[in-house]
Order: sequence, then C-alpha cells, then structure tokens
Amino acid sequence: MHVRCLIAAALLAAACNSQAAVVYGSNLVVNGDAEAGTTGWNAYAGYNPFQSVDYGSSWVLPTQPGPVDRGNKMFAGFGQYAVGWQTLDFGAATTRATSYALSGWLGGWADQGDNALFYVQFLDASDHEIGNSVLGPVTPRDRNNQTGLMFRETDGFVPTGTRRLSFWLSMERLVSGDNDGYADNLSFVLQAPPAGDVPEPGMAAVFALGLGLLGWSRRSRRQQVTQHGCRQVEPQPQAGKCQQQAGD
Repeated sequence: MHVRCLIAAALLAAACNSQAAVVYGSNLVVNGDAEAGTTGWNAYAGYNPFQSVDYGSSWVLPTQPGPVDRGNKMFAGFGQYAVGWQTLDFGAATTRATSYALSGWLGGWADQGDNALFYVQFLDASDHEIGNSVLGPVTPRDRNNQTGLMFRETDGFVPTGTRRLSFWLSMERLVSGDNDGYADNLSFVLQAPPAGDVPEPGMAAVFALGLGLLGWSRRSRRQQVTQHGCRQVEPQPQAGKCQQQAGD
C-alpha cells in the first residue's frame, strides 16, 4: 500500500522535533480534533497538507456517524495525498515499557475508497524506529458505504529505549475529485505506572505536575458546584534545514 512508504520518510522528519512535557493520562497529540485548524501539524515537502473543515453538507453532516463529542471541525484530505506530522521528545530514553492507548475516528465519503491513516512511531535517541502502531484505513465496507467516521483504537507498550514519538496523519484519494479521507479526535495517551512504581526519570516531574493539575481541576469543579449549585504516501527526504514543530 502506498502509505506504508511513510515510515521511511518519518525517520528523517522525526529528527526535526521540539521537546514537550509529558503528562500521564493526557492526550499527547497536539490539536488532534482539528478545532485549532492545522496548528501543531507540520506539512511534508512535496505533498499536500490536509485541511481542517467544518462538519456540514460538503463533508460529514453533524447527524452522520462520528464522535458524539465532536466539535465544529474535522480533518479532511487535499489533493491525491495529504500528510501532516508532529513529534514529541521525552527528553530522555525510556528505561522500561510503558503502556499506551492510541485512538481516533477515521472515515470517508459514501462508497468511495478515499481513506485516512493515523500512525505513531517510537524512535530511539538516534531517530531509529524501534516500534510503531497504526489505525486505519476504514474502508467503504466498514462504513456500510455510508459517509461518516468510525472509532478505531489499539493499545500496547512504548518500547524500552524510546526517546521520541512521531505522529503522522495521511489521507489518500482513490477516486477522482476531492480527497475524502477524514479524521477527528486523534489521541495518544500514556498510562500512569501502577501505585508504588517509580515513573520514568524523564517523566517523574511532569507526572507530579499531572497529579497536581488533576487535583486543581477537581477543586475548581467543586467550587463551581458550591457557587452555582450544580466538560499514504511516498515522501522523499527533505533537503535543507529542519523546521521546529509548532504547537509545543
């Protein structure tokens, strides 16, 4: 399949990343729901970027299959192949396997074969791929030839020695006209270690931060209750300088 060539291209692009804090239990994909346009996603040279579009008659109706908690926007392809990527640097290689959950809503238009793939690479300190996981494609048969998005998920363990995550979203057009590969609510979540275990060295501080934010959020909600009484491509290596990822 054409999109599988994305793996080789990702190895170079992953070297051009920016560091971001990691919090257990939180979605590590920046703007996975398209509500902020394409902010946080980098275009790949030689291929079209995907687009953020409004739910509606030109794409997927709010009443058609898709996330119950969908916002106003979703991702859609553009041209024959559309690609976007982003990376996250842990700051240090992991020293043991950590469990994760990868999920997203993927789909297309009626009986057309246009589709989307959501792919994550696990990269070591030298940007060599040491593991991966992929969602999609969702076929017309999966959708019963109906326009819409379907939920896909998988889980596993981040390989020991992972320094970076590289997320890729690609859409492929198989029928002339618009690229109707669709995606929304993309998510990658690291699971907190069991009680009594020590978090990864590079994540211990942000693990505590995550617990603090959770406690603050719960206190805030309690105060509100008291006050008011009641949330596919074949890229070629890029030449030149790497751009730093936006949306850290």
